[in-house]
Amino acid sequence: MNLKNLCSFSQNIHKNRLLTEIILENKKEFDILFIQELPWSFIQNIPSLSNKEGNKIIGISNHPIWIIFFIQLSNANKHPRVITYINTRLIQLCFALRRDILNHRDIN
Repeated sequence: MNLKNLCSFSQNIHKNRLLTEIILENKKEFDILFIQELPWSFIQNIPSLSNKEGNKIIGISNHPIWIIFFIQLSNANKHPRVITYINTRLIQLCFALRRDILNHRDIN
């Protein structure tokens, strides 16, 4: 794989979950997606010993061909301003092991 030929796409979605899902489905030809102002919302409840209704999972949209690449921030109340999705065809580049490449709050 030649890193010079990587194609990226950036979009500010203004916290629109539907637009995020449309981009993830229709921009498969890109290698890296940068989504700004992503929607953090309720995904599901998971079983909990301390809460009979379960604990809420809050997160972002997932898609089978995209790997979510972001760095957990130290303050749990602050979400990243940009999330990076990496196409699964780039899995051989081991982006998860190369946090130094994209280690910035605005591109994580």
